[in-house]
Amino acid sequence: MTALSLLELPILDWFQTLQNPLCDAVARFLNVIAANGEVFILLTLLLLLYKPTRPVGLVCATALLLELLVVNITIKPLVARVRPYDLNPAVRLIVGAPHDYSFPSGHTGVAFAFAAAVSPLGKKAHTLALAFACLMGVSRLYLYVHYPTDVLGGALCGTLCGLTALFLWKKRLDRDIIK
Repeated sequence: MTALSLLELPILDWFQTLQNPLCDAVARFLNVIAANGEVFILLTLLLLLYKPTRPVGLVCATALLLELLVVNITIKPLVARVRPYDLNPAVRLIVGAPHDYSFPSGHTGVAFAFAAAVSPLGKKAHTLALAFACLMGVSRLYLYVHYPTDVLGGALCGTLCGLTALFLWKKRLDRDIIK
C-alpha cells in the first residue's frame, strides 16, 4: 500500500497549492461538523421526528450504522493504512491530525451513505446530499488527511451502505412513501 500512497502524494501536494483562507474555513467547517457524523446524525433525527419522513429517517439511521460498522470498525483496522501526513511530515496541516487509519475515509463514507439513503425524498434532496458528499470528499484531500483512493473507497463503501439500508427498508418505503 505504501507504493500506491507515494504515487498519490503529488495529488495531495497539488491541493496544498490551492490553500486560501476561504477554502481553509470551508474545509475546517466540514471537518468539524462530520468528525463523528454529527451533521448526518442530526439530519437523521430530524427526519425521524417528522412522521412523513420517518421511513427515510429509518433508512438513514440504518445506513449510518452500517457505515460505522463497515468502515470504522471493520475495514480501517484491517487495512491499517497510514495517513498521508505521516509519509510527508513537511506538510502543514490546518486541522488536528486524526489518529485512526486512513483507508477508507469515514467522513466521505458517512456522507455518501446519507446521500444514498435520502434518495426516496426526491431528486432535489438526493442531489443536494450527493453534492455535499462530494464536497466532503474533496475537503479530505484538501486537508491532506486522506489519499484519493481513501476518498474513493469511502464513497463506494458509503454508497453501498446506503443502498443496503434502502434494500432492507424497501417494503416499508414502498408502503409509506411510494403511493
